Amino acid sequence: MGAEAAEIWRATVLTVFPEMFPGPLGMSLAGRGLERGLWAMDVLDIRDFARDKHRSVDDEPFGGGPGMVMRADVVDAALASVEDRPGPVVYLTPRGRALDQALVRRLAEGPGVSLLCGRYEGIDQRVLDARDVEEVSVGDYVLSGGEPAAIALIDAVVRLLPGIMGNEESPAEESFETGLLEHPHYTRPADWQGRLVPEVLTSGHHEMVRRWRLGEAERITEQRRPDLWARYVKRKGRGEDRGGQEE
Repeated sequence: MGAEAAEIWRATVLTVFPEMFPGPLGMSLAGRGLERGLWAMDVLDIRDFARDKHRSVDDEPFGGGPGMVMRADVVDAALASVEDRPGPVVYLTPRGRALDQALVRRLAEGPGVSLLCGRYEGIDQRVLDARDVEEVSVGDYVLSGGEPAAIALIDAVVRLLPGIMGNEESPAEESFETGLLEHPHYTRPADWQGRLVPEVLTSGHHEMVRRWRLGEAERITEQRRPDLWARYVKRKGRGEDRGGQEE
């Protein structure tokens, strides 16, 4: 592996369903970037590190209860095989810290990430503690496994990597980059079923368009995400005023 290849952002996925990858990551922006070598992905089957002929990765939980738990010894062996990979080890779990744009940016600025995809009732806590695994959640809901969450995380990171997006200004204007939800978008036809595009967008006045978009982003954020709005107002230090609207 040459020096240039070593600098490519790399996602390493540990899963019991390797056939789920690249999945959507092989399409669109991420897929084109993968083909062009702008980022790389390795997928490891956790079952390859099982200790019996049945390739078992789970067992009954101590203390009883429903479901099965992924074994510490098997998961540890899988993680040991990638411990020389740069970047953090992330376990996708509903109890982790929320995946937000700040975390996405941090991961994008690093060399890569190793993603541990759990199944069943989860993973033996001892290996998570021993390996200092970072726990991340993609939302307050439960998935059948960590694979869809891993795909979402990788997609969010990859689109921030150099050369992935054609318009370099686009990422800076998207939801969460400014602490706000994104403003509405419109295109042709200007009159669709009697619904008109806001006049300001056809005015040709760039500063008015900018202010309208900011005002709409603020309005939508305040209505739909009061948690984001409170942080935005606090950071801006301007009370309840909307800087994007006319006085």
